[in-house]
Amino acid sequence: MPSIPRHLTSVHVIDCIGNNKQINNTALAEKMNLSKANITKISTRLREEGFIKRSQLNDNKKEIYFSLTAKGRQIFELHERLHKLEEERFMQLLEPFAEAELHVILRFLQNVSSHWAKKEAE
Repeated sequence: MPSIPRHLTSVHVIDCIGNNKQINNTALAEKMNLSKANITKISTRLREEGFIKRSQLNDNKKEIYFSLTAKGRQIFELHERLHKLEEERFMQLLEPFAEAELHVILRFLQNVSSHWAKKEAE
């Protein structure tokens, strides 16, 4: 079992890199809704800990791209399995409800989500 990054955001950066081939600092920051400075800090730590590596394309030596190391791939796959497990548990939780009840639950969750999105925008 590999060591695990100490911060959940670091795990999500690993996930984002694992899901996107040849992703650079700017694209990573946009996809994660974080500042480029934050991504630089996190990616430097992840590189030092051996989870990610940096590379350049042959025709563009200026641009730096991130990819996962074998150690990073293990974390990526573990994170994916954990999400799948949680999704299965959530679906089991919803199994006993009738379709009409599920529509009410969905409407409630959409309202909660909308409420928190408005709070974040303030």
